[in-house]
Amino acid sequence: MSEADDRELDALQAVLAAEHAAVYGYGVVGGRIGEGRRGEARAAYDAHRSRRDALTRDVRDLGGRPVAASAGYALPFSVPDSVAAVRLAAELEERLAGVYSDLVRAADGERRAAAAGALREAAVRAARWRGGSVAFPGLAERGGASSGRSSGSGSSGTEGSGSEGSDAGASGSGASGSASVGPTG
Repeated sequence: MSEADDRELDALQAVLAAEHAAVYGYGVVGGRIGEGRRGEARAAYDAHRSRRDALTRDVRDLGGRPVAASAGYALPFSVPDSVAAVRLAAELEERLAGVYSDLVRAADGERRAAAAGALREAAVRAARWRGGSVAFPGLAERGGASSGRSSGSGSSGTEGSGSEGSDAGASGSGASGSASVGPTG
């Protein structure tokens, strides 16, 4: 396997780990989200399950052993209500955009195009959850800075009050450090 193939496999494993974490995180979101946004949360949950399954096949196709999901994950902040659930959904999507940007950089051809599409979808979902967007999705997360939002009017005013500043798992491209929420001990 070439060095480029190794980088691509490492990036795929990191995205797979992040998708495992997102599936877990959306389970929490679904349990706390208000009725008005439950369908949106369910659609995101289903999309992440589908991506996770496709990534598992991609890792195997490259000769790798897919990283397994952890039994549980530490959330970046407490999620006691619908407002926090919306904030968590935005955080999950922003962190996914970061790891997908690593895959875009490491891959080429069809896999690169698919990763760019997944990055775009994560950025759009994050903007919907957050009520605004960042200038360069997937890059703000790399600097460890809390994500910014546009100064637009937002969609409902209940999307949360911004990031908690937690950047655990938001930097690097290793499979163990790129999950959207961190595995529990």
